[in-house]
Amino acid sequence: MTEKNELNADIEAYKKEVGMMKLEKLIAEREAISTQALPISDEELLERYEQLYTGAISDVLREHALLDQSLPGHLVPLRPERTVAGFAFTVKSAPNVKITGEMTYRTQMISELPKNTIVTWDTSNDEKATLWGGVMTATAVGLGVKGAVIDGGIRDTHQIMEKDFPVYYKHRTPNGSLGRCLITHYQIPIKIGDVLIKPGDIIHCDIDGVVVVPRNIAYEVLVRAEEIKENEKEIFSWVKEGKTVTEITEKGGYF
Repeated sequence: MTEKNELNADIEAYKKEVGMMKLEKLIAEREAISTQALPISDEELLERYEQLYTGAISDVLREHALLDQSLPGHLVPLRPERTVAGFAFTVKSAPNVKITGEMTYRTQMISELPKNTIVTWDTSNDEKATLWGGVMTATAVGLGVKGAVIDGGIRDTHQIMEKDFPVYYKHRTPNGSLGRCLITHYQIPIKIGDVLIKPGDIIHCDIDGVVVVPRNIAYEVLVRAEEIKENEKEIFSWVKEGKTVTEITEKGGYF
């Protein structure tokens, strides 16, 4: 067999191997979106989550072997005093010079925003454009949206703050998005930092950052985090009473 024939044979063998790859599990892991019913109403679930803090939720997720559920620390709160929880409404955009069709697609996306959601936006590391501003905020508030997490730029900051609308963002810039970026998808799985975020997941935000709770375990995580919060009240009471570190540890406390 000539060298060329051997190369062709190797190429055909590789094509056959790739064609036989089993990707169903990966596709299900990455793309399947849970519609699992919750045992309590959406409103009660979110209200109870808003009584918690991200640290307790993150600790519970660690018990589930989920160590990469916190969004990058470069996301900062416009309203650090606020704690907010909502269901993820995911958006994906990317830098792009194309303008045609952008406003139509954006309008379609905004018209489909449900109440009790937090707009969670993967900008593909956009550093030039604003993805969220005053008009978007006013519209979202009118639709009952709970907040926005934008891994990119915002503007019209005074207008946003007038609406008392929680926003997490990467930077501020006066540059508008039209002609600088393009919304490519929404309500699909996205990834921000190390976190895979799917529509319907719980987004919880407070002064310490943003954590994502997969919908399938949202109620279980809620109940356990509430338990941790109550336990910590007891630990703080032991500290206030002047108990030693050893005494607190022996009673089941931690630091």
